[in-house]
Amino acid sequence: MDPTDRRGRPGPGRPGGRSRERSRPMATTARPPTASTGADRAHAVVIGAGVAGLTAARALADAYRRVTVVDRDALPAGPAARRGVPQSRQLHILLARGARVLEELFPGFLEELLAAGATRADTQGEAHWYLDGRLLRPAPSGVISYGASRPLVEHHVRARVAALPGVGIRDSTEVLGLVTTPDRGRVTGVRVRPRADGAREEVLPAGLVVDASGRGSRAPAWLEELGYARPRRTRVRADVVYVTRHFRREPHHLGGRRGAALVPFPGLPRGGAVVSEREDRFAVVLFGLLGEEPPTDHAGMLAYAESLPGPDVAEVLRTAEPLNDPVRMRHPASVRHHYEKSARRLDGFLVTGDALCSFNPTYGQGMTAAAQQAAVLRALLAEGAGDLPRRFFRAAAGVVGTPWLLAAGGDLRFPGAEGRRGPADGLLDRYLTRYRAAASVDPVLGRTFLAVANMVEPPARLMSPGHVLRVLRAARRAEPSGTR
Repeated sequence: MDPTDRRGRPGPGRPGGRSRERSRPMATTARPPTASTGADRAHAVVIGAGVAGLTAARALADAYRRVTVVDRDALPAGPAARRGVPQSRQLHILLARGARVLEELFPGFLEELLAAGATRADTQGEAHWYLDGRLLRPAPSGVISYGASRPLVEHHVRARVAALPGVGIRDSTEVLGLVTTPDRGRVTGVRVRPRADGAREEVLPAGLVVDASGRGSRAPAWLEELGYARPRRTRVRADVVYVTRHFRREPHHLGGRRGAALVPFPGLPRGGAVVSEREDRFAVVLFGLLGEEPPTDHAGMLAYAESLPGPDVAEVLRTAEPLNDPVRMRHPASVRHHYEKSARRLDGFLVTGDALCSFNPTYGQGMTAAAQQAAVLRALLAEGAGDLPRRFFRAAAGVVGTPWLLAAGGDLRFPGAEGRRGPADGLLDRYLTRYRAAASVDPVLGRTFLAVANMVEPPARLMSPGHVLRVLRAARRAEPSGTR
């Protein structure tokens, strides 16, 4: 593998630090962890080679002599969809905060991504946003997001991680369970089995295990088997169904803009988006909530898009050349596991990414939240590994709190969505409804809305005294909902 420094910069071997993404041979025995909490820095294991697992491995590489990432899929050599990431063929976007964090973890990453064909855009100045049926006032904002397919992002993150000294990626290997000390107080490794005929189970010793296996994580069951309580869970069910198809992008489409988003709202639980995934390709997604299901035939998709309050998605469907077949996916509910509230934690075991908190994917927050959790883990390890589960889960709860508020709060606007609503939710929703209307007139409000959605500003910014005054002034001038 190509040498890199510990900050993730590519070494001199090849541009971008790319390497063959296959595992190194792993020993099946290791020196037992020391009795001191968090003292074993010899080896860490990460379960899952998605964005969450790979960025976690990047964080661990600074603190552990060896890091092994284990994934049950046969990982592709290039940017390709894979079974273990079923959403990989759907539209993705790298939010502004996520882009910043990935650049911090892997200096030069964004330039590398752009060189590979990704696009960048000012989210307010180069795209149309329809909030509650009104067009958000376009204006330059400086809030920059990146259009790129999920396989492209994952491929380049994986190449950077594979090039780090001491890091190995072991694919086509299933993790069967955890190994612990006799008193079940601390993890000492994982049981694995290669996915090949006749393969035998083995143990990978580890001083730390990070579960980044996604929404299908078995961590709650593993903990229960070891005598720990399952973490508390918060669930918001909106029954999201979405369909993505790719189209050839030409300069005249959307007047040269990079994309558009038409956000569902009460009374119209359907939406859509267009993102310039490459200079010559659009990704188009249609989605519905609570029983609304976009069709997958072209005529049906066009009719669905024409029912939306803006013309952008329908224009692309009507005039652009399709490049592949539509792909449908379902996401019944957003789920948050509250490991931070557990009274007793298994030492040496962390959970991150969708295994910790999964969001309604139409908000585009997953990759960004995962990268943020990795950055938190990196900072905590720099301070020391003592009492790491408690410290990490508490800090990770702060990271996922904002995207959860945005996604769960957005879904709970719909009366049919299932989930707990607080006593102040009604008042807040009425204010934000006026805010969205006012943002169609006042570009400053639009810029703040998108900065919050991209997680570069806190939600409280929407309710600052200056913004409240702007909302009161501008909401009166907003055109009726549904005006194109």
